Amino acid sequence: MTELFQELLNPPSSGDRRSIDRADRNDRARADPVALEYLSTLASMPLSQLESSEQQSLAQSSHSLLLSLQSLSKRSHKSIISSAANHSHLRTTLPTLAASTNDLTSAIPKLDNEAVHFSTTYHKSGDNEILNARKRALLLSRNVERLVDVLDLPTLLSTAITTGSSAPAANYASALDLNSHIRRLHGLYADSSLVTSVSIQADEAMQAMAKNLITSLRAPGLKLASALRTISWLRRVVPDLDTTGAAGNGGGLGALFLVCRLSTLINMLAALEPLRELAEQERMRQQQSSNGSAWSGGQQTERYLKRYIEIFREQSFAIVSMFRSIFPGPANEAYSKTVDQDPLQPVPSALSTFPFHLIEMLMETLRTYLPTVKDQPSRDSLLTQVLYCAGSLGRLGGDFGILLATMDVGEEAEDEWVEVVKRHRHMAGRLESIVGGKEKGVPDLVKA
Repeated sequence: MTELFQELLNPPSSGDRRSIDRADRNDRARADPVALEYLSTLASMPLSQLESSEQQSLAQSSHSLLLSLQSLSKRSHKSIISSAANHSHLRTTLPTLAASTNDLTSAIPKLDNEAVHFSTTYHKSGDNEILNARKRALLLSRNVERLVDVLDLPTLLSTAITTGSSAPAANYASALDLNSHIRRLHGLYADSSLVTSVSIQADEAMQAMAKNLITSLRAPGLKLASALRTISWLRRVVPDLDTTGAAGNGGGLGALFLVCRLSTLINMLAALEPLRELAEQERMRQQQSSNGSAWSGGQQTERYLKRYIEIFREQSFAIVSMFRSIFPGPANEAYSKTVDQDPLQPVPSALSTFPFHLIEMLMETLRTYLPTVKDQPSRDSLLTQVLYCAGSLGRLGGDFGILLATMDVGEEAEDEWVEVVKRHRHMAGRLESIVGGKEKGVPDLVKA
């Protein structure tokens, strides 16, 4: 009966009657369970109830549904209108979406090909200039602090050398350590242009340091300790000057030391130029005057020679003694081995001929100006001073007392010269006897 009511409520058209069979009607009935439930309820109700209360119930249900629709439209009319508007746009949006989808579908193979080409071109194992440049840039970025430290090495080296005058022991030692570090870096990375430029700057700074050290060797008040430190630094800065080391005879470094000290001596003697000019004027006046007394005049010459001999004595003794302390020379066994190995024999020390040059300087000055001194006590004083100077150098193997006999001091002064030499030898003998007595007395006191 439910099916009959359903057909009554939803009558099919004439065309549908011919095409819809009973199975289709059963499917349609199953597809609307609410209608079937309502039809079942109607079938179970009596006729009197249908006539009396069903219409009223339907009217109430219809009114309730109307109120629900009105409240729903009041609450959600904006959403409904927006949905309707958006639904109207779907007719144009869906074709656009379909076209975009087709374009994306056609572009995906191209994108895949480009991705494969990119991965093949810029693979880590491949050789690409852009990748190599990027790797170098990243490597530079990671090691920028180290590179800055390397670039600061020449500046630190120059600063240490520049401030070496205030504290040479510490600053020059630091400069030599920095230079050794730069040389090691240059040996490890010889192909690096950066390290090469740093090494070139370091070489220039070390040349400036060598100049400073050579200048310090020319200082008037040079002491043995300072000279030892300076020579040791020069051995490290300019190793080619002294290939034999500290045990050799000095080589070029020893010659450099002697030249620097000789330059200092010449400068100190040149400071006596005002006195020398007065002595020269006095000598010229004596040559031009034929009536002067044989033993008068020569005061200015005496002042000049006294000061000259004093400076010469101090500096010559200091130069030779300092050289022997800095360059002690090879031992006899090492020297004999060197002679056997080298048929030409080693080059002698620069000190072997240096005293002759010093003595010749003094003798030339004495030959020129000593005859000008006519006063006998002044002449005796000068000759005694020269003998003391000869004895001072004689303790170092440079006694030139015998050469004084070759000077032409005048026929009248020869006897005087002999007396001065005798007196000097007598005083030297007494001094040696006193010193010898003291040396003998010390062991006796120790035994007692």
